Amino acid sequence: MELFENYDRRIAGIEAAMKKYGIKDLEEARKMCTDKGFDPYTLVKGIQPICFEDACWAYVLGAAIAMKKGAVTAVEAAKAIGEGLQAFCIAGSVADDRKVGIGHGNLASMLLSEETECFAFLAGHESFAAAEGAIGIANSANKVRTKPLRVILNGLGKDAALIISRINGFTYVKTDFDFYSGELKIVSETPYSTGDRSKVKCYGANDVREGVAIMHHENVDVSITGNSTNPTRFQHPVAGTYKKERVLAGKKYFSVASGGGTGRTLHPDNMAAGPSSYGMTDTMGRMHSDAQFAGSSSVPAHVEMMGFLGMGNNPMVGASVAVAVAVQEAFQ
Repeated sequence: MELFENYDRRIAGIEAAMKKYGIKDLEEARKMCTDKGFDPYTLVKGIQPICFEDACWAYVLGAAIAMKKGAVTAVEAAKAIGEGLQAFCIAGSVADDRKVGIGHGNLASMLLSEETECFAFLAGHESFAAAEGAIGIANSANKVRTKPLRVILNGLGKDAALIISRINGFTYVKTDFDFYSGELKIVSETPYSTGDRSKVKCYGANDVREGVAIMHHENVDVSITGNSTNPTRFQHPVAGTYKKERVLAGKKYFSVASGGGTGRTLHPDNMAAGPSSYGMTDTMGRMHSDAQFAGSSSVPAHVEMMGFLGMGNNPMVGASVAVAVAVQEAFQ
């Protein structure tokens, strides 16, 4: 059996899942994938190179479960992959309690569904991990969709958006928001590459009102927030305000809050990571989210501390989509 972080605390759940689907061990699970021409382990490493071993093996198990279930479409495979991720959760942890593995699988399935038009990383360009997640989605989701999924990054600060766009080859969208009329104007769109990366649009906003206007402009129907430097100033207020306005307009909007236990940046009594550290950012996420993930949007170690996998939640979204697409392609 391959070794990975917190092996002793995870193996019982992993073995139960493998027994349920008739998988001998993780080596057999990986061979099932490589025999079909793809390797989830290397796919995951390619999306966030600093991820932990447990993340790579969780996706190996998830892909094997998808094949055992006969999930021949990426939409079906993503949900099955979520079962593999959930099997790696440490019993009694925050991630186990929130069923974060299942949540990641369902989110990826939603992004692969034709019903979803636009996915937004809210305040994503504060973190390079959002870029990693966006690239993972852009490089794979549209291989199996009839109508391409639009992916945007929407965060506080126009300079940050420009820098991240240039570094990652995204398209920088410069906007001008009229605070008197509430009108959003598109000043210019500058692609910094060609191909899939250039299809990711990166917006920078001056404040919450402009951020919400950007969401309406792109008709975002699924988003994930971060909990980094501006959680109370931008991402959570934008998600909450936009959700209220979408509901009033009779439109669907699925909001994911990626953070959990990161309130230590805002509350002097909450300095540790884990169940005791739920501060203001976690509370705000609960106010608007349809799904609450656990741990950092970007830092593998913090997600690991939540009892989940050593991989940032944002790049994990990209990994889930990429592996699900690989499963579908293996059956074509």
